[in-house]
Amino acid sequence: MQDTLVQTWQEKVNALAGYSEEMGQLHPEILELAYQEQWFKLFVPKIYGGPGKKLPEILRLEESLAEADGSLGWTITLCAGAGWFAGFLDPELAKEIFADRTVCFAGSGAVGGTAIKTSNGYLINGHWKYASGALHATIFTANCVLKNINGSDILDEAGNPEIKSFILKKDEVNILPGWSYFGLIATGSHAFDVIDIEVPANRTFKINNTIEIEEEGFDYPFLQLAETTLAVNNLGMANHFVELVKQSFYSRSGLKRYTEDQIAFFEMELNSGRNTLANIKSAFYKAFDESWDELVNNKIITAEKLKSVSALSRKLAHASRKVADSLFIYCGLEAARKDTELNRVWRDLHTASQHALLTFES
Repeated sequence: MQDTLVQTWQEKVNALAGYSEEMGQLHPEILELAYQEQWFKLFVPKIYGGPGKKLPEILRLEESLAEADGSLGWTITLCAGAGWFAGFLDPELAKEIFADRTVCFAGSGAVGGTAIKTSNGYLINGHWKYASGALHATIFTANCVLKNINGSDILDEAGNPEIKSFILKKDEVNILPGWSYFGLIATGSHAFDVIDIEVPANRTFKINNTIEIEEEGFDYPFLQLAETTLAVNNLGMANHFVELVKQSFYSRSGLKRYTEDQIAFFEMELNSGRNTLANIKSAFYKAFDESWDELVNNKIITAEKLKSVSALSRKLAHASRKVADSLFIYCGLEAARKDTELNRVWRDLHTASQHALLTFES
């Protein structure tokens, strides 16, 4: 029964993915499915009405989402990932935000703005790029440098300019259309800006600082959380591409002109790519699961284990792109035609692989 249900949502997503790309955002039926399944609330604890899922389960789901459609997987990963901030928000604010069935966080990890401390809170100004899911987001997160009214920096305990994250509501930001890249088109990862918006003091938070709820997992380091979730997206897209390559090769009209040796060579390349991904995937999940178990059982993860998780995340992402590239040539012009599923998945993977956290394999 479970396999049937999973196949049903995968088929629906796959059937609508092309329409999502044409629209430049997720199709309404896919969005409704996301709301029903609470995908945008994956990290939201049950106390705030979320499913209360844990990172090991979330990673596997995000891999499956990205395999069904790269734009869906990426959008859910980035938006739900920002929902992880639920663990650090003012509890009353969190209850208000997550009461919305369609709540969706978008934002940027860059420090793109300033926040001037006022008697009532903070005056926000700034510009941020690459907010995946911006067109249907209800909440935006933004990192700002704190300033005094006279314009001087507010310093932290180490004497450096203090940086805080802020919660902004949809009607407080301006969406700046500009996601003109060749892949992940349906993520609608547009920029946004804020001009002279004053927010109350409870709209600030710091990740991995004060955890406001008693629930395991919110002290998992944010760097490795980001690296692992991005890596499984690359894996999901690569797995999708590999299967499409197989279908494409055996359906090519010119297949008869290949010799038995040439077909055997393709099959060897295909199996080699599959095995490469399977082996790195196994090592990746093993390292991650061990890090999670350390956190749950010992309340701390060793530096060596975190280093291993980071290294295998990047290795998995790089292998995903390299395997796709090694098989691209066997697809003929179908792979180069921009309106095909094969081309869309290839473009999505190569856009996802450009994330700065994944740039260097070591």
